[in-house]
Amino acid sequence: MADAFKARRNTGATLEEIAEVILQTTVYCGVPAALEAFREFERVLAEEAEGNTNP
Repeated sequence: MADAFKARRNTGATLEEIAEVILQTTVYCGVPAALEAFREFERVLAEEAEGNTNP
């Protein structure tokens, strides 16, 4: 999943759009999976903020 989040740099998707997609998938995959997706997304954003932007 982290690779998909990192790929957003090449797709033009905004952070808000990614978060909305995760939120919408909660209905289909369940709350625990969505929470894990949000944690992974936050981890990727933290890595990018630190300057580690390797794909």
